[in-house]
Amino acid sequence: MVLDKLKKAQPTRPKVPPREYVERILRARVYDVARESPLEVAPRLSKRLHNRVLLKREDLQPVFSFKLRGAYNKLAALKPEERARGVIASSAGNHAQGVALAAAKLDVNALIVMPKTTPRIKVEAVESLGAGIILHGSSYDEAKAHAEELCAQRGLVFVHPFDDPDVIAGQGTIAMEILRQHSEKIHAIFVAVGGGGLIAGISAYVKSLWPEIKVIGVEPEDAPTMHHALAAGERVVLDQVGIFADGVAVRQVGEEPFRIAQQCVDEVLLVSTDEICAAIKDIYEDTRSIAEPAGALGVAGLKRYIEREGISEETLVAVDCGANVNFDRLRHIAERAEIGEHREAIFAVTIPERPGSFREFCHVIGHRSITEFNYRYADDREAHIFVGVELRAGEADKNTLIRQLREKNYPIVDLSDNEMAKMHVRYMVGGRSKSKINEVLYRFDFPERPGALLRFLTRMGEHWNISLFHYRNHGADYGRVLIGMQVPENERAQFQSFLEELGYPYAEESDNRAYRLFLS
Repeated sequence: MVLDKLKKAQPTRPKVPPREYVERILRARVYDVARESPLEVAPRLSKRLHNRVLLKREDLQPVFSFKLRGAYNKLAALKPEERARGVIASSAGNHAQGVALAAAKLDVNALIVMPKTTPRIKVEAVESLGAGIILHGSSYDEAKAHAEELCAQRGLVFVHPFDDPDVIAGQGTIAMEILRQHSEKIHAIFVAVGGGGLIAGISAYVKSLWPEIKVIGVEPEDAPTMHHALAAGERVVLDQVGIFADGVAVRQVGEEPFRIAQQCVDEVLLVSTDEICAAIKDIYEDTRSIAEPAGALGVAGLKRYIEREGISEETLVAVDCGANVNFDRLRHIAERAEIGEHREAIFAVTIPERPGSFREFCHVIGHRSITEFNYRYADDREAHIFVGVELRAGEADKNTLIRQLREKNYPIVDLSDNEMAKMHVRYMVGGRSKSKINEVLYRFDFPERPGALLRFLTRMGEHWNISLFHYRNHGADYGRVLIGMQVPENERAQFQSFLEELGYPYAEESDNRAYRLFLS
């Protein structure tokens, strides 16, 4: 990713020494709308990571995010004449909800400019709170520029989402609560970073009172705004940022948050999309709540830090800072969580195109569960298969399996870190076969247990060749499987007997119109 230096001078804002933020935080007006969120032990995660993991549950706020703290503190500090003018804000969603709620509470007119990429759930939440909405641009920065234009045109008061001392002090009340709720030793606090307001408030308070506690920022690998700024010693502008974690999709950190971060933040870790998805799953398993991607960054960074440092028996805090996620994104999150947790590996494997070769391949896999299998007959020589395999011992198990397959002369490519393969290719394997192959198509429900697929292949033996195969484990009691097989007309009765003896629920799909249109 290319970094550009700031191309024009930025407006000068009042500088507040970090120690002065302690008084600002203690006096912040947030509890008219915010609640003191619980600091909860994550028992499953703690046991697995051999450390005491505490979650600061900001997802339980009225707008499901910490953002209302800073927004309300800012609006409450406005003079009466400023409130009368009305306020405007730019936001990817959570700050917008905070401003809208604060404005409704204080009877102030509010206009919010949001990127067109903002999840629908956040847009609808802002609308329900009575604020006006304008969707503009594809990123936070484009929305912010438009908001500033409208601010100047209409004489409104701009409520910055992170680069404002009152906003920073409001967010810093989270640190005040953490240190009050847990008076014993804390090794580190992990905080999501977008524009930097949250980590600025938390780090200024923590380092003023307990400087030995590490404050560690966490950013997505495709949005390393604060990470690169601290490395460069000055704020930088990223050419582009990824929008999976839309709540932190900011190209440049704020001036005041950066100044505080230089003095108070120990480091910033970068995590992958898969690691974020795995963290969302971790939070769900301990709390039965679903964090948004930005909300799970703290947990993702905490896990990476423990792996890097090899620590144990320490107390670590992750700020679970938001839960505004579109329901339809859960599909993608669930698909990627197992890879991010190193519980699944994705491979491309070449096997001979002959009856029984699929079964031989499964024998090498052994009793590991196959989570996905995509294959379509192409020619008589070799078959390229896309396969997902459950891992029981993380990377070590994956490396062992790769070695075993290569010892059996199977060409194999590890696609576990191949973004295109995971996003697109897995759904495009197959297509039409060029051969007329006496193909019949059946849909099965396989019992979701190790050996179910191998039992199917063993019962089938080498009587018929598999010409199409698609399987994906979705965590249900039964795996849904689509199989095409080459069965000559004079062997259909024998094939029917095989199906009955197998005992798996099935339905023939040979006349399905979708099959005829796209696969046959």
